[in-house]
Amino acid sequence: MKYAPFLLLLFAFYACTTVKPTGTGSSAQAYYQSEPPITQSLFADQSSTISEENIRKILEGTYSLPENLRISLVKLESTQNQRSYYWNNEEYLKSQQEYLDRFTESFKRSERVQQVSQIPDLLISSNPSFTTIREVAVRTQSDLVVIYSINSDLYSHYKVFAKTDMKAFATTQLILMDVRTGLIPFSTIVTEEFQSKRMDGELNDNEAANRIKNEAVLLTIQEIGEQINQFLNQK
Repeated sequence: MKYAPFLLLLFAFYACTTVKPTGTGSSAQAYYQSEPPITQSLFADQSSTISEENIRKILEGTYSLPENLRISLVKLESTQNQRSYYWNNEEYLKSQQEYLDRFTESFKRSERVQQVSQIPDLLISSNPSFTTIREVAVRTQSDLVVIYSINSDLYSHYKVFAKTDMKAFATTQLILMDVRTGLIPFSTIVTEEFQSKRMDGELNDNEAANRIKNEAVLLTIQEIGEQINQFLNQK
């Protein structure tokens, strides 16, 4: 009886590792049965705009950009820039045009880009959805629509203006949306900094701050331009 505990332990181990045989007849093989892999969402989502079938098609399918591209640019205003003050500010309007020109130059550096244009604000609502932007891009016969948003400010430590350096940051978000498929093959978020002092020709600290913030924005656009060219050249 001294072996009873050992035999009991052996029996328990055997019971835990018993497998369920499958098949019929004496040639059936025994193996572990595992749960089938999950290939679609098991959550009910009534607000979804894509069916489970189309989700699988998108994730399992292949995609490539058209060889020749007609591009439209859409600027989304950040909350910071939606104040009426900015629309009446000459410096703000000039800077926005400069940003647009820089983006246009970046895309035109690619031989695949045949045309670059801006979709007028007249065609875009104040809070557009991807669906409405895509539909507007269709009307302009664009292959790609570029959607970007820019936000810049001084760091809080530098908001108390003095004769010391002012340091600004800028964050630019940009996505490319294929108008035919609605897919987004490229997206990026770039944040850059720029630090400088008030220059002799500047009338006040606000003018210096705007220049410094503008320089930070231009750094983000330069970096995004390099990313865009790398992306277009590899497709």
